[in-house]
Amino acid sequence: MATYAIGDVQGCVEALHRLLDAFGFERGRDCLWFVGDLVNRGPDSLATLRLVRDLDDGAVTVLGNHDFHLLAVAAGHAKKRRSDTLDEVLAAPDREALLTWLRQQPMLHVQDKWAMVHAGLLPQWNIAQAQTLAREVEAALRGEYWREFLAQLYGDSPDTWSEGLRGADRLRVIVNAMARMRFCTAEGTIEFRTKGETAKAPPGFFPWFDAPGRASRDHTVICGHWSMLGLKLRPDLIALDSGCVWGGSLSAVRIEDRKLYQVPCEQCQVPDA
Repeated sequence: MATYAIGDVQGCVEALHRLLDAFGFERGRDCLWFVGDLVNRGPDSLATLRLVRDLDDGAVTVLGNHDFHLLAVAAGHAKKRRSDTLDEVLAAPDREALLTWLRQQPMLHVQDKWAMVHAGLLPQWNIAQAQTLAREVEAALRGEYWREFLAQLYGDSPDTWSEGLRGADRLRVIVNAMARMRFCTAEGTIEFRTKGETAKAPPGFFPWFDAPGRASRDHTVICGHWSMLGLKLRPDLIALDSGCVWGGSLSAVRIEDRKLYQVPCEQCQVPDA
């Protein structure tokens, strides 16, 4: 048995099939961990959702910003963007079953000394605290009033974590950190505009994984989300968004020995908007 962590698929299901073949995935023996953003911008979000859902206990996926966007669009609380490729999902006969399954997925997955999240963790959060905060969002998304939660999800404010935050503001900061963040301060303020390489950090901000005093360094954090960062492998970090949907590669790491597998994704390249 082996466990493979896989980067942002974003509907590039053909590349995913080739990646599974590359490392000889065997259902019932191996387990797949997906860093989120299963859907959107790639050519086949519907097939990707169906594939991962049908793996049952053989797959774990955390929620990414594009997964949240699909849920919000389906609930009528976000508008489709020109670059979205979600129409097949929204029109599918099994749409409600797929969306219900997606709402049940975690924000954070922790096993032994591994922690998987889509974007990142704020520097104040140790893994135990991050798990508690993730469960707050999961409860809202799985509960009776999940549509109301999604209606209040969007926005950049507040941009700083505080334990005293309550209600929608508290959940929004948690989601923004775990599903959207790239740069933050040591005090836990998130910067939302900059998407480039780490050298382009605004003054006073750090790539979240290099923030001074980061309390989650005792785990190896597996993440995606940041295609311009690209593949980054180090003892405390495995960043797996190697830009498949932009014509880069789809990447996986076998966590038992950190062996890297990659397949090219030229056919998934998003055309210029």
